Amino acid sequence: MTEWDVVLVIAGLVSLFGVILAPVIKLNSTMTKLNTLMERLNLEMNTLRTDNTDSHRRLWKHNEEQDDQLNDHEVRINNLERRE
Repeated sequence: MTEWDVVLVIAGLVSLFGVILAPVIKLNSTMTKLNTLMERLNLEMNTLRTDNTDSHRRLWKHNEEQDDQLNDHEVRINNLERRE
């Protein structure tokens, strides 16, 4: 093999590594961004789930208070109707 053959083989190997390595680096950075995004979305979903549970709890409490108040009014109306 001549010196030029060695240079061509080395250049071919370097270009082959460049062709393979460039997409791998892009893929790795994309996967890192995606992983970070998924972790953030997971955290936001857990926060949303907690807030949603608390909100429903407050709504049901308010609903039960209104039911109690409505029942009290019904009892009072019935008592007034019986007196007459």
